[in-house]
Amino acid sequence: MTQIRGLGYLRVQTRHIDRWRELAIDSLGFAEGSGPDPDGLYLRMDERRYRLALLPGDADRVLAIGWEVRDQYALAAVREAVEKAGIEVADLSPKEAAALDVEAAITFKDPAGNPVEVFYAPVLDHSPLVTKLANTFVTGENGMGHVVLPTPNFQATYDFYCEVLGFLPRGAMKVGGGHVRVRFLGVNQRHHSLAICPAPHDGDPGLVHLMVEADKLDTVGRALDNINKRGFSLSSTLGRHTNDKMVSFYVRAPGGWDVEYGCEGMLVDERYYTAEEITADSYWGHDWSGSEPLAAFTPPGK
Repeated sequence: MTQIRGLGYLRVQTRHIDRWRELAIDSLGFAEGSGPDPDGLYLRMDERRYRLALLPGDADRVLAIGWEVRDQYALAAVREAVEKAGIEVADLSPKEAAALDVEAAITFKDPAGNPVEVFYAPVLDHSPLVTKLANTFVTGENGMGHVVLPTPNFQATYDFYCEVLGFLPRGAMKVGGGHVRVRFLGVNQRHHSLAICPAPHDGDPGLVHLMVEADKLDTVGRALDNINKRGFSLSSTLGRHTNDKMVSFYVRAPGGWDVEYGCEGMLVDERYYTAEEITADSYWGHDWSGSEPLAAFTPPGK
């Protein structure tokens, strides 16, 4: 059984802070949060001080994927499991943990080289969440949303998340006409908090997409209008997925990866769930024909 309760936060380095502000706050309805870097952009979705941190730098890359556990005992159990798997684990210092607005955290790299942080006791901000879309994000016990990670080291990465961290398989989809599959993994009632995707190379940006869920379809529609008005590249039109039933669109974020913005995601009852393989990404919509190439699938230097 996994100790991981959900996706807690995502920390990203970017060369495009101003464009991110226009995308996240003005278009998608995130609220501005708070954090230690005065030049960073910290985005709120709920009572957490931030869920998405965007920090200035000379390249676009994922700095950390933060997974949440219940308490110090769960954190110790995760550390023990990861070390037994032969992966080096480091404690964040009290100062480093305070900068993340958590009580304590550990850090390590998964077999794909992704920087992972596991933490407990996030600091809360109890001030009202005020967004430009007057929306509510679906977080709480199901976490921030989900991430899709690319890796050329697919099997080892998949085995690590399932066998070491205890993620639960939640189905798959074949890609490329062969036996290669994207695999979906859950830790709570959200259909998947993580997906592992075969990719031709590792390295920056280290992400295929981040999904966040809004409270209702009208919010998604208004966000879609906003990104079109502001000239952002639409990677996929509105559609409904077959596995998690999410009604969503995908917008290209600065850095070459996507943000999936959706609503109406299903909740999994683990008592009855069995792994499945979908044969179509969506029931309708999700037209990718106008999508620019994702950085995770583009040869480095091109």
